[in-house]
Amino acid sequence: MRPVILLLSVALLLVSQPAASQAPPERVRVPTSYANVHMASSSGAEVLVLVPRGTVLTVLGRDKEWIQVRLTPELRKTGMVMRWYKNEDRGWMHDSTVEVLKPA
Repeated sequence: MRPVILLLSVALLLVSQPAASQAPPERVRVPTSYANVHMASSSGAEVLVLVPRGTVLTVLGRDKEWIQVRLTPELRKTGMVMRWYKNEDRGWMHDSTVEVLKPA
């Protein structure tokens, strides 16, 4: 019976760890008038949307100097849609077109 109690105690400790221990997602902001979001991590890739100044985007990944960002439905209203036909939910921006925000 004691091993079961010990196992349950350990499980409760693991589950009750505060969510604050997880780092918040990295975010970037567009400091220029507009920045391109490409379909792939290349300047030759199709541009999906032009993102306006001040827009904050969540970083999903990186590939050298390219940053993969989450595309929200809101960008269809605030950005200049170029070739965003397939409801893509992510795109790529060159790191020179954004500024990394410090976590709050």
